[in-house]
Amino acid sequence: MKLDFEISGLDEVRRSLDELEHRMEGVSGEHEVAISELFPPEFMATHTEFDSLEGMFSASGFRVETAEDFKRIPDEQWDNFVRSHTEFANWREMLSAGSEEWAARKLGL
Repeated sequence: MKLDFEISGLDEVRRSLDELEHRMEGVSGEHEVAISELFPPEFMATHTEFDSLEGMFSASGFRVETAEDFKRIPDEQWDNFVRSHTEFANWREMLSAGSEEWAARKLGL
């Protein structure tokens, strides 16, 4: 016995996949992204003791008003602060998680 049926909606799936492919092209490769885009308030509230990146910088005791200020913080001291006040073992891990969530947001996932 054979059944005849029609599958509908594949055009919509194809459009969605084409759109996702276009967004993926936009996030592949290297990007210069503002730190505030990597760590929006939602990220900070979920993964840290802070509501904002500014709140984290303020609580750290380090003066962070510019990128140069941030670069001057000794890595070991910053990693210790991150370990103590976030769910991450170090800054590199936090940065990686922020980058992954940034890419997911850009992809609309």
